[in-house]
Amino acid sequence: MDYYSQKLFLAKVDKENNFVGKVERWLAHEKAILHRGFTVILTFQNKVVLQHRKHPAFDGFFDLSFSSHPVYIQNELQPMETAILNTLEREWNLSKQNLQTELRFLDKFYYYAKDPKSVYIEHEIDYVYEAKLNKLPAINHDFAYGYETIDVLNIASQISKFQLAPWVKKILTNKVIRQHLEAV
Repeated sequence: MDYYSQKLFLAKVDKENNFVGKVERWLAHEKAILHRGFTVILTFQNKVVLQHRKHPAFDGFFDLSFSSHPVYIQNELQPMETAILNTLEREWNLSKQNLQTELRFLDKFYYYAKDPKSVYIEHEIDYVYEAKLNKLPAINHDFAYGYETIDVLNIASQISKFQLAPWVKKILTNKVIRQHLEAV
């Protein structure tokens, strides 16, 4: 079954990031219901991997390096790391063994963004993680048109040529995350 047509439930949260229930994935994105998500920044040899998204929401935008949500499995919310590793395998054909470092939590933030090309709205508390890869990924073309790598040290000057997802813009203005990326 196509991943995007599966009925999945996300963690519905309030502005203080407290769980207030669960919500079906596409209903959350159509009605701007606040939910929990994540973004993972993958680096390889001092380069950041940008994913050229192939997705119903923010299709054609670039992400750092992938974003998704923990989902409910049999009425239990996945742990964040499990959701991240499942997405890493689904979208990048990589496993935990392909990570040179453990996933590192960097920060979390609130954002709201309407997709200019669809009916979808991202309204999330986004958890941002980082990990170094021991090899470049083999892209899964069901989820991405391709990818680019950009030098971590010159990220500010290189990133302007890409159409960035709105949460990526927010990540790049986050002082904690920027300092961490510049130290990679």
